[in-house]
Amino acid sequence: MTATTTKPTTLTTQEVPQRRLLVTEIPGPESRRLMARKSTAVAAGVATTMPVFAARAGGGIVVDVDGNQLVDLGSGIAVTTVGASAPRVVAAVQEQVAAFTHTCFMVTPYEGYVAVAEALNRLTPGDHAKRTALFNSGAEAVENAVKVARSHTGRQAVAVFDHAYHGRTNLTMAMTARNMPYKHGFGPFASEVYRAPLSYPFRDGGTDGVVAALRAIDVIEKQVGATNLAAVVIEPIQGEGGFIEPATGFLPTIATWCRDNGVVFIADEVQTGFARTGDWFACDREGVVPDLIVTAKGIAGGLPLSAVTGRAEIMDAAHAGGLGGTYGGNPLACAAALAAIETIEAEGLVQRARDIETLMLDRLRRIEARDARVGDVRGRGAMIAVELVQAGTDVPNPELTKAVAAAAHRQGVIVLTCGTYGNVLRFLPPLSISDKLLHVALDVLDTIFEAPR
Repeated sequence: MTATTTKPTTLTTQEVPQRRLLVTEIPGPESRRLMARKSTAVAAGVATTMPVFAARAGGGIVVDVDGNQLVDLGSGIAVTTVGASAPRVVAAVQEQVAAFTHTCFMVTPYEGYVAVAEALNRLTPGDHAKRTALFNSGAEAVENAVKVARSHTGRQAVAVFDHAYHGRTNLTMAMTARNMPYKHGFGPFASEVYRAPLSYPFRDGGTDGVVAALRAIDVIEKQVGATNLAAVVIEPIQGEGGFIEPATGFLPTIATWCRDNGVVFIADEVQTGFARTGDWFACDREGVVPDLIVTAKGIAGGLPLSAVTGRAEIMDAAHAGGLGGTYGGNPLACAAALAAIETIEAEGLVQRARDIETLMLDRLRRIEARDARVGDVRGRGAMIAVELVQAGTDVPNPELTKAVAAAAHRQGVIVLTCGTYGNVLRFLPPLSISDKLLHVALDVLDTIFEAPR
C-alpha cells in the first residue's frame, strides 16, 4: 500500500450537502429514540457532547439521523482534519479492506506500517536519524513514549505541567491535571509523576516565556532533580486544558534544559499535529525539535492510529518485544494515514489551516471587542479558543460557556468546550470546511452573544 492511491470513491464530500439545515428540533425524534437505546445499552460513563446521532459526514457538515445538517467545528475532537469522508482516505481503506484487515505486524508484517513510519520520520521536526512505533490511541502512545524514555535514561521520574491532558489510562491520568471528569474516583495513580507551572499568558500577567520556563525548571530541579528525571512531557499548545499556548521562548528554554541535562523532551502533539495549527506540527513554529513526538487524532482521517517518533538512539533503547500491541499499526489505519498525509500535502492544508485562523480570529475578535465576557481569543491554525469570564474580570464563567455551546448546538453548529475551569469554547473545524460554512457558524455565534443577557 502506497500513499498514491486515488481510486474513485463511493462517497465523496460533494455528496454531503455543504449547508446548514435544520428540519427538526435538535435533537430530532430519531436521535431521541437512539439516545433512549443508548441509555439502556451503553455504560453511563460514556457521555456525549450532543444528543444527536450521525448518519454521514463530509467537508464541514455532519448529517444526523433526522436529516439535520450541522456545521462541524469539532472534527471529532481534532480527528477528521482532512474531513470525515476524504476521498483519498475512503479509497485507500476500501482497497486495503479488500486485501486483508489484520495479520498483526508483530507476527507477519506488512508494508503499510513501514511506509507510515517512513512518512513520520520524514515529516516530524529535525533531520536526525529517527525511528517510529505505531499504536492505537494517544494515551497508549504517551505511555509508550514514557517507557522508551525510561529505558533510554535508566531514570523513573516524569515531569508534566499545569492544565495538562495526556489521556485516560492509569499513567496518563496521573499526568493529566484536571480531576473531573478524567480522574475523579479512579485512583490510585502511577507514581513518579511531578507537575510544574505552565506559561499561561492570559492568567499570568503576560510573563515572558523564558522567565516562565525558568520558573518551571526551578520547580523541577527542587522537587525532582534532573538526575532522577527521565522525561519532560508537554503539549506545545494544550488541548483539554484550554488551548493554552505558552509565551514565546517557553518551549525552546525547556527543550534546551532537557538537552543539557540528559532528559528526554517529549512533545505530545496528539491534538496539535498534522497541519492543525498551521504547521505540520506545533513545535515547528519556534523551531523546537523534540527527542520524541507523540501523534494520533488527525493522523489517519478518523481511523484509530497513534505513533511515537524520535531519535533513533532513544527509540532503539527498548528491548525487542518491549513495544507493540495486537492492533498497533493496523493495516486499515496505516492505509488511511498514508492517504491523509497525501491529502494534506496535495491540497495545501497547512496553508488552509492558516487561512482558517485568519478568518476565525477576525470574526471572534470583533465579538471580543464589544463583549466584556470574552476574556481572551487565542489559537493557531484551525485550533482556536474563546475564554469566557465574568464581565470585566478574569473570573472563569463556565455557566456562560455551557449556555453558549448549548445554544449553538440547538442552532445546528457543533462546538466543544474545554479548560481546567470549564470556561473555554474551542473550535476545531476540519480543514476541508469552506469559508462560507465558517461564516455561517460564526454568524450563529455572533447572534448568540448578541442575545439578551
